[in-house]
Amino acid sequence: MATTLISGGTVVSATGRSAADVLVDGEKIVAVLQPGSELLGTDVAASVDRVVDATGKYVIPGGIDAHTHMQLPFGGTEASDTFESGTIAAAHGGTTSIIDFAVQTYGQRIEDGLAAWHEKAGGNCAIDYGFHQIVGDVNEASIEAMKKLPDEGVSSFKLFMAYPGVFYSDDAQILKAMQVSRDTGMLTMMHAENGPAIDVLAQQLVDQGKTDPYYHGIARAWEMEEEATHRAIMLAKLTGAPLYVVHVSAKQAVEQLAWARDKGQNVYGETCPQYLYLSLEDQLGARSDEWGAFEGAKWVCSTPLRSRAEGHQDSMWQALRTNDLQMVSTDHCPFCMKDQKELGLGDFRKIPNGIGSIEHRMDLMYQGVVTGEITLERWVELTSTTPARMFGLYGTKGVIQPGADADIVVYDPNGHTSIGLDKVHHMNMDYSAWEGYEIDGKVDTVMSRGRVVVEDDAYVGAKGDGRYLKRGLSQYLI
Repeated sequence: MATTLISGGTVVSATGRSAADVLVDGEKIVAVLQPGSELLGTDVAASVDRVVDATGKYVIPGGIDAHTHMQLPFGGTEASDTFESGTIAAAHGGTTSIIDFAVQTYGQRIEDGLAAWHEKAGGNCAIDYGFHQIVGDVNEASIEAMKKLPDEGVSSFKLFMAYPGVFYSDDAQILKAMQVSRDTGMLTMMHAENGPAIDVLAQQLVDQGKTDPYYHGIARAWEMEEEATHRAIMLAKLTGAPLYVVHVSAKQAVEQLAWARDKGQNVYGETCPQYLYLSLEDQLGARSDEWGAFEGAKWVCSTPLRSRAEGHQDSMWQALRTNDLQMVSTDHCPFCMKDQKELGLGDFRKIPNGIGSIEHRMDLMYQGVVTGEITLERWVELTSTTPARMFGLYGTKGVIQPGADADIVVYDPNGHTSIGLDKVHHMNMDYSAWEGYEIDGKVDTVMSRGRVVVEDDAYVGAKGDGRYLKRGLSQYLI
């Protein structure tokens, strides 16, 4: 097995930083050394197969994106990134593990849904991958199948309070599923929006001729997110289930999470880059010669973008600083404008919901370090260490220490990254949701289990390098 020394860099963890060299043997980190030190009397740099010079750069654990949707069927089409293209893009951006969502649709067996996702991902991923399980049909057979998911390395499942007729679970179904969560230790993940009420609001807007993409966010008002978040918290309290609320975008929903946590409840939440940087006003102002007002469809996602005037973005950053939100994922669910987003021309309800960000999460969050929103250590915690702890991977992933997988990113704070379709863009999309964004930093080298997969801006890995991650129970619960 090949040996590698990453020398001269600053190793950054969730708790601090220090000058150190990192020794890799095969797939594992075997030592974190003082610069220039000898190991058992051996000149380490002279004895390894390869030396990566990290002078002036940060050495961090590889990013973990715990919320992605590769090849997800939705809205009459399918997410445009395959497991191959999406994980290559992730690697370019410093993400070395993803947790995607296997889907059980209505009338389908959970076992068959999980098997279908194994077939999609197996042998196709550039980086390591695991699964959550979407439960779209809570019934007695599903409940029995859910109890066996931890044996398959799937220790979390997702329910939807939105999308009636597609994934929606009513309160009775949620309660039954949460009882499984309580009994097994699995983490209940929740899409918290009041779907039936949203559908009424959306129909009323369309009836008034308000069909542009902007009205997607008007229909999915923050009150619908706050109410559903509170209801999910109450059901979790009643059952004793741990709860993780996905893609939190409204400051009022954060307040509900903070309230529950202050009372000692196992309630957690994530946000996404789009809710930190983008806004409903940006979407309203988006216009192009090709698409006109429909340009805003590029940023249609659920939960939706929120108003900057109401302070949602600033509140999200604050919640990340105070740990009222624990991590940042992407909800990566990309669709092209042509043939996909344009399905909603004339009716925002038919626009496939999703934004592509897997390639840019680490950079966008590092820009928050540059601007003083978060610390360097918090950057690592939000994007790698907490995802590993939250989803049963910590020790193997999310940390640079002996015995951990050698998932390592060398990040250059003196570099620069320009994001755009003709610049940094490897996702399978015909536009970039982050066109024109400039980052004061740059991914330099990426290792996945000791194998260099990105260097000199090029992907040098191979299809199928990624390995399935059998996850344990959450290591974050109180």
